[in-house]
Amino acid sequence: MSTRVFDNVAYDRDSAAPDQTFHQASHKLQMQPAQLKPLQGAGQHNGLPRRAAVSDGSSLRESTQELFETSEAQIRYRAYSRLQAAAVAMGESLAIPEIVAIGGQSDGKSSLLEAFLGFRFNVREVEMGTRRPLIVQMVHDPTAQEPRCRLQEEESNEYGPPIVPETAVADAIQRRTEEHLRKMGNIAVSSKPIVMRAEYAYCPNLTIIDTPGFILKAKTGELDNTPDEIMSMVKAQASPPHRMVLFLQQSSVEWASSLWLRVVQEVDPYFQRTVIVASKFDNRLKEFAERWEVDKYLSATGYLPPNVRPFFVALPKDRAIQSSAEWRRSMAEVDAAVFKHLRDGIKGGFDEERFASRIGFSNLKKFLEEELSRRYREAAPATLALLQERCDAVSAELMAAEIRLKAAEDVGALRRAAMKYADTVARQVLLLLQGSAEPDPMQHGLTTDEERAASRAPQWPGLNSVGLQPVYYESKLFGGAAFERCLEEFHIAVNSTRFPASMSSDRLRNIMYAYKGKHLTGGPTKAAEDVARQAAKEALGPLLDAACIRLSFILRRLYDIAADRAAATMGSKENLHPYIAFHAALRSSHQAFINRLEEQARGMLRTHLEAATSQFAMNMYVHVSDPGDPEESMQPGDCSDGDLVEDDGTVAGEQLDDSAEVLNERLKAVRLASAAGPGRFEDNTPSRRATKSRRVALQQNSERPLLAGAGNGVSAGGSSVGSSHDDVILAAESLFRKIRCAVATQYAPATLKSTFLDPMTDRLALEVSLDLFARTDADFGSMFSAAGAVAALAAKRDMLARRVEGLIKCKNEFQELAKCL
Repeated sequence: MSTRVFDNVAYDRDSAAPDQTFHQASHKLQMQPAQLKPLQGAGQHNGLPRRAAVSDGSSLRESTQELFETSEAQIRYRAYSRLQAAAVAMGESLAIPEIVAIGGQSDGKSSLLEAFLGFRFNVREVEMGTRRPLIVQMVHDPTAQEPRCRLQEEESNEYGPPIVPETAVADAIQRRTEEHLRKMGNIAVSSKPIVMRAEYAYCPNLTIIDTPGFILKAKTGELDNTPDEIMSMVKAQASPPHRMVLFLQQSSVEWASSLWLRVVQEVDPYFQRTVIVASKFDNRLKEFAERWEVDKYLSATGYLPPNVRPFFVALPKDRAIQSSAEWRRSMAEVDAAVFKHLRDGIKGGFDEERFASRIGFSNLKKFLEEELSRRYREAAPATLALLQERCDAVSAELMAAEIRLKAAEDVGALRRAAMKYADTVARQVLLLLQGSAEPDPMQHGLTTDEERAASRAPQWPGLNSVGLQPVYYESKLFGGAAFERCLEEFHIAVNSTRFPASMSSDRLRNIMYAYKGKHLTGGPTKAAEDVARQAAKEALGPLLDAACIRLSFILRRLYDIAADRAAATMGSKENLHPYIAFHAALRSSHQAFINRLEEQARGMLRTHLEAATSQFAMNMYVHVSDPGDPEESMQPGDCSDGDLVEDDGTVAGEQLDDSAEVLNERLKAVRLASAAGPGRFEDNTPSRRATKSRRVALQQNSERPLLAGAGNGVSAGGSSVGSSHDDVILAAESLFRKIRCAVATQYAPATLKSTFLDPMTDRLALEVSLDLFARTDADFGSMFSAAGAVAALAAKRDMLARRVEGLIKCKNEFQELAKCL
């Protein structure tokens, strides 16, 4: 280290003297007029303009002071400084020229940041730059004789109070970093930057983003992917084209062995916005003895592109330095010592004409200030246009917030809009049930297998669903088409149901013994009726429940399709898209209505099944021929076509057979009586008005033995259970087929259609309206805003208003200041 050149007089000057002394010392020990020759002109390097080297001390002092003191420079930086502060505070992305410092850990980025600031705050002790980016906005303020450093709040655009003393800045940054990382789940690094504004009389007008240093391996206790996270974070900070990249590498590392130079090439392949700095240059100087060695190293020939000319910087290593003034004097002394060694310690010196302007911290700072000043001028038109664009966008956002807040407070308008939307959805549901070609079946339709899998209905209990394929089972259907296909599938399932094998001999004997001695010759007949009745309830009841579940699933799916169509046909202001709670309530109302229809249909089907298995119906089945088993053979007696048929294959309705008419009319009477409630059943069918002889014949037929040979085993006390077992089973199976035919062709399809489709057409809109709109204003308004939501909307509106005001003010101020750029 060279002898200190500051005499007592210079050291004791007023508050502006230390900075002036810094420039004088730099000139006296670095740029002796007798040893320097002016450059032939400005050249180009790194795609950036290069200013000529200064030839005398007065020129250097004036050039440096100009950056601090001229009104043009102050206005220029003040405009961008205020603009950048506003952009960071409001989360805006403005292409403001900035500097991003990158490099490996311990390559000197923290010391360089302290050098630019003009004071030390123990950066290296706490490694504050290793886990979060730090945006340092330096503002040259001649009135700030002591540094004024303030950190921006994490969740707002406000800055906290000044941190006093300045040596406590690093501790404050460390605490904030640890708190943030802990909130994020104890992660190692975070890409969310810390913003610090530093106002000082001895700092330049620069904005530097200090990034975590590259590492090869994570520290103990950190995740293994920490190096990759740091790499991604630094690339993200350095990639924007409006940012200059300040790449630091220790001078002891050869350019050919650089580990991190490839990162620069990835974000800036042609080094058009990159400034390379070889740090800790004083360590490398000890290795040089002759001029050719120094010049070869300084030129970096063969390792860097020809247009890249690095800077070579050394900074004080004495950690015992306390005051900021002493720190600045030490930087000047180190620069002076480097030049002295190059001139006196190297045989033949060095090529000062080529390299003098690239050596020392003062030259690096001067170059960066000039380059940023030039970039400020060039970026002014685009920046102003971008500010206007952001003002317009945020103003539109503010207007939308105003409209939403007003709508949330106007309950009457909400009711009208909600009723219109609910009615539109209901009408769309009806159109889909009636049949519509507009919705895309590939998007909304389901095949039979997909429908079975998506619904919660059992797969036709007791049957193999693979063989139950209706027509168009592979087509994607929805709405009314899917409803009709499901009815067809139900019809096939009922006709495929066999007499239950669960009717064991023990159950049969229990029934037959119970009737023994009570019905004389009619005991087996009564037993067969009871067996058929129980078999029908066990086999057909679950099928009826499954049909209700499947059909209600088809109807519930219509809401999503109808809501999509309603949103497409209505305007953005009419479909109430932002109000999630309202749409959820509307959906729930639709589903609840369909659930009620499902329960109603299930109850009515159970009532009809009771009617079809009642004693009155059993008496009527005597006059109906056995339809046969469709699974064994498709005989003319198969009722799969939906009609009762006779043994000769003709439809009963065509022959107008008296017994079939009586059956159908009396079963209808039984259903009406059951629906009317308990009480005496009054038979008012045509058979009641039949002749007396006809009624006697019907009564005799109902009391005939079960089968022709059934009487052979009947004792004086009644029928023989053993001999009548097979006859009872055969008779029960015949009755079961008749009940099955009646359910499949008459009761169930008509009931399912009338219970599901008619209410959907007649009552859906009314039921939904009563459920949604028959409420108080407070209850109705809760669907559109949760508790405190109006206040939250108002707070958002106010925030946007302040943001618009700040942007407009910033734009106007920048517009005025840009005239001086």
